[in-house]
Amino acid sequence: MCGIAGEVRFDGRAADIAAVARITDAMRPRGPDGHGVHATGPIALGHRRLKIIDLSERGAQPMVDPQLGLTAVFNGCIYNFRELRDELEGHGYRFFSDSDTETLIKAYHRWGAGCVDRFLGMFAFAVAERDTGVLILGRDRLGIKPLYLTEDPGRLRFASSLPALLAGGGIDTAIDPVALHHYMSFHAVVPAPGTILAGIRKLPPATVRTIRPDGTSHEHVYWRPSHVRRPELAEWTAADWRDAVLEALRLAVRRRMVADVPVGVLLSGGLDSSLIVALLAEEGQRGLRTFSVGFHPAGGESGDEFAYSDLVAERFGTDHQQILVDPARMLPAVDQTIAAMAEPMVSHDCVAFHLLSEEVAKSVSVVQSGQGADEVFAGYDWYPPLAGVPRNRAVKAYASVFTDRTHAKMSEVLEPGWMLDRDPSRAFIAEHFGAPGAQDTLDAALRLDSTVMLVDDPVKRVDNMTMAWGLEARVPFLDHELVELAAACPPDLKLAHGGKGVLKEAARGVVPDGIIDRPKGYFPVPAIRHLEGPLLDRVRDAVTDPVAKARGLVRGDWLDRMLADPNTQRTNLGSNALWQVALLEMWLQERGI
Repeated sequence: MCGIAGEVRFDGRAADIAAVARITDAMRPRGPDGHGVHATGPIALGHRRLKIIDLSERGAQPMVDPQLGLTAVFNGCIYNFRELRDELEGHGYRFFSDSDTETLIKAYHRWGAGCVDRFLGMFAFAVAERDTGVLILGRDRLGIKPLYLTEDPGRLRFASSLPALLAGGGIDTAIDPVALHHYMSFHAVVPAPGTILAGIRKLPPATVRTIRPDGTSHEHVYWRPSHVRRPELAEWTAADWRDAVLEALRLAVRRRMVADVPVGVLLSGGLDSSLIVALLAEEGQRGLRTFSVGFHPAGGESGDEFAYSDLVAERFGTDHQQILVDPARMLPAVDQTIAAMAEPMVSHDCVAFHLLSEEVAKSVSVVQSGQGADEVFAGYDWYPPLAGVPRNRAVKAYASVFTDRTHAKMSEVLEPGWMLDRDPSRAFIAEHFGAPGAQDTLDAALRLDSTVMLVDDPVKRVDNMTMAWGLEARVPFLDHELVELAAACPPDLKLAHGGKGVLKEAARGVVPDGIIDRPKGYFPVPAIRHLEGPLLDRVRDAVTDPVAKARGLVRGDWLDRMLADPNTQRTNLGSNALWQVALLEMWLQERGI
């Protein structure tokens, strides 16, 4: 797990090494164990390293293979790199390191951009061809690893972090009105390739982009889950699906054990992380480190789920650490969390992940985490209302249960100058629901959530908050083969037992029944859901700052009502409406925008 950066120029000039160095240095937390910049003519590549596989200097990056004429920077992990290495050695390749980065280089030389079809893992990478001047950018199937871009007719730059690109300078930091509409309606998600800033885009998941020396390029989407029933699985019983899901998850967890350092688990006490602990114990991992975070209650809402995580830790004999956050840490933690966000993310549990990661990184460098199970196996409460909805009413039904507010209601929040004469968020949903496949409304919703919302909310949240402390998080529920299996599973099996039914059946006998049958939990951060005291003062300061007033995003009358009554108005999914606006403003101010 690392941070990558680079520049390629199309105007005949040499790459700006100093700018690439600034971008690379801005990602120091992502890679505290080493750094490097390599330049040849119009291409410069930068890297910050977190040592996980091949801890020697032979694994340092940018990695240059002079014999093959390739240079690469890589962020992530290819879990099957040893199997690929054996195959490549059979084709005559010789290796000088034990790293998965070198496997990437050889695989690209052997199979070209199609090498990504063979990778099992999470990754964002760049490979530069010395002899042709071509630059290849790639991102994993589920977008677990980020890759941001800024380009103009003379150059393209990229980095693992949006703020790092800002450090390079020369970027249009105007707010993109369409992205703002998505942020305010689509639960703060700005779908790829957009970001909240007009001058920065992101490479979509499952995409390889080939950039030629003259600045022309093309993108290839190499994977997309179909969410249709497979004829060869038509005769499967509920028991067959249960067994297949358990075996696929068992394999996904096993794959993510590959590392030259210890691997821990972020244990919330919910079904998903508890299953990961159980399967790691089943694999024979001893002395497993597990970590849970909790907060003091606020507004009559509990702030921890330690009773459940303790139950799992005791059952499987883990070396468990409870982290109860002192209320005095909340306010500074909010600002530190916002500073760690590559993009503004409204989910209050960002703070929980940030504080948890700070403590976990003191003990381990790699953790497995349960993100993705709800989007893949239909665990959220907005999925059951979609069951049986006719396809011709699917878009309206989905929007009514998921989006934060309608286009019309947006005018109550945003100043008229930011209102659009169309509803791009509803159009985006309609486009996805109208794509081939996913004939069932629930399937269409799961396809959208697992390929868009999941990427730019839960997964990005975990990447940003863990990497702020040099901690690598691995997410077995986003193993693409498990995702493909879940996509083919009949909706009624996923919706059973209040959601994630087939996963709950798979867990029966593997984790304690008390974990399976408990009410659905979450990462509670009551102090953000119920704004009061110093945190409310911080919000008030941000949204009434002269910079915010000059920006003119939000209507003054709406803001006055929210500040007078900060905890009543909620978005459709229960987020604090004032916090959603304040978080965006605080993020923009943090970036000096």
